Amino acid sequence: MKKLLAVLLSLMLSLSLVACGDSGSGESSGSSEVSSKDAVEEVAEESEDANVSREFKSALKKAQMYSDTMHMSKAGIYDQLVSEYGEGFPEDAAQYGIDNVKADWNTNALEKAKTYAETISMSDSVVYDQLVFEHGEQFTPEQAQYAIDNLE
Repeated sequence: MKKLLAVLLSLMLSLSLVACGDSGSGESSGSSEVSSKDAVEEVAEESEDANVSREFKSALKKAQMYSDTMHMSKAGIYDQLVSEYGEGFPEDAAQYGIDNVKADWNTNALEKAKTYAETISMSDSVVYDQLVFEHGEQFTPEQAQYAIDNLE
């Protein structure tokens, strides 16, 4: 079990590094970058409410970025926002970010599943396990199943 956990965590780290380092050379990457930028700008404009603190706005912008570029789950983004090794936001700011992010969690799960299936050549059952694993991607079982059902 410890070896499996170590392998999965290693794979997750590798995927994160690949995702962060991919500059995108195809049309789909370009349009994704534009839509991600548009979504972040839209979120930023909507969060300009004078009653929302700068820290809450920052947490929302980070949440949108993690959703759009790394296709993370709601739980994964929250953990990243509050982690002392991540963004270090207070829990209330992170929750504000999660509550206001514009994300399609099924689509995020599908994009993560595609990465695992195509880049690492994982089987559907192992992809599913990685998507729902509490030390993995942390998608809900329904989101993970949607992803598996829609893999090509």
